Amino acid sequence: MASEGEAGAEEELESSFSQLKEEIETQETATLLSGEYDQNSAILSIHAGAGGTDSQDWAEMLLRLYLRWMEKKNFKTRIIETSDGEEAGIKSCTIMVDGSYAYGLLKAEKGVH
Repeated sequence: MASEGEAGAEEELESSFSQLKEEIETQETATLLSGEYDQNSAILSIHAGAGGTDSQDWAEMLLRLYLRWMEKKNFKTRIIETSDGEEAGIKSCTIMVDGSYAYGLLKAEKGVH
């Protein structure tokens, strides 16, 4: 229909395609987050590790990054504890993250960065 020049056919196809693409992405996410605890809230801990001031500064950057990401996802956050570094940054921080699928989205965020 669009190749024959029918008015509005191309726009209608693009709109339908966008809706279908959005639905597929929603279903993919639901499939990936189908674990037993994935839909629950989470507790996130950040620890500076061995590296002195640079490590503590990096831990603070990670904290800001995660807080902005959680805000974008409309998660409610509550900082439970923070231990500041001597010169800069933080030694550790623990955050309570409330929101749908918070655990499922954050469970892969583990390890040393």
